[in-house]
Amino acid sequence: MKRLAFLGLGGMGAGMARRLLDCGYDLAVYNRTVEKAAPLAAAGAVAAASGAAAVAGADAVVVSLADQAAVEQVIFEDALSGLRPGAYLIDTSTLSPAFSRAVTERLATAGVRRVEACVLGNPAQAREGALRVLAAGPPADIDAVEPLLETLGHQVVRVGDTGSAAVMKLAFNLLIGAQVASLAEAVALGVGGGLDRAELLTAIKESGFSSLVMGFRADIMRRGDYVPAAFRTRLMAKDLRFALDEAARAGLALPVTERAAERFEQVIGAGDGEADAAVLVEHPAAIP
Repeated sequence: MKRLAFLGLGGMGAGMARRLLDCGYDLAVYNRTVEKAAPLAAAGAVAAASGAAAVAGADAVVVSLADQAAVEQVIFEDALSGLRPGAYLIDTSTLSPAFSRAVTERLATAGVRRVEACVLGNPAQAREGALRVLAAGPPADIDAVEPLLETLGHQVVRVGDTGSAAVMKLAFNLLIGAQVASLAEAVALGVGGGLDRAELLTAIKESGFSSLVMGFRADIMRRGDYVPAAFRTRLMAKDLRFALDEAARAGLALPVTERAAERFEQVIGAGDGEADAAVLVEHPAAIP
């Protein structure tokens, strides 16, 4: 599979698309905000005027879209008309498990094989091919696209049937949301007690209490550099709500996740939905 298309050129999508270009793939790209395709076109990609034009003749299509509404618009209202039967669609979007399964079924009626391929990492890791890829779907379909998945990520983990990758991705993003919310509260407590904010964040990052995620967000908080976002606040809130919905279907309560979701939604309400999730530190919780 050398002829590819890529739909969705946000931070993660642009990084993955550039990785594929750097590895020698012929790539057509499409993004609803057309300006985002310009850097990739300068690097050798073909910038298409529509999703259908981008996927025409492609052996495989990689998708990185922000939410379920974008999937409906870009895939089903546009690209599907250009997808050939037998093509593979590798979907890295973070969707609800139920919606992901429905997308797979709808594409199958058109003869398109969809592999759920949720990714873990940030835009810099996407550019470097250093993501972790959670792959779900029929084993034969994953086998067929595994070289592509291995180009995008240093590790490909097969997790089961369609929907399983979405569940695992939501479990990981639940942890990210809770860590970022806890980090923001630790900073609020420290600064409220007279500590220097930058020194506190450095100490947290260098401590045994940190993690790669916490250290990454601590750096963003220390710099106050929230745009462009590595993980937008509105997408964090979306994913936490997906996790809560999935938990409710299983009869589970996730009180920490519920509170974290509320905090990120407050930030969206304050106008910072497009900023990195680390911007939560700039929005202290109100006293009840």
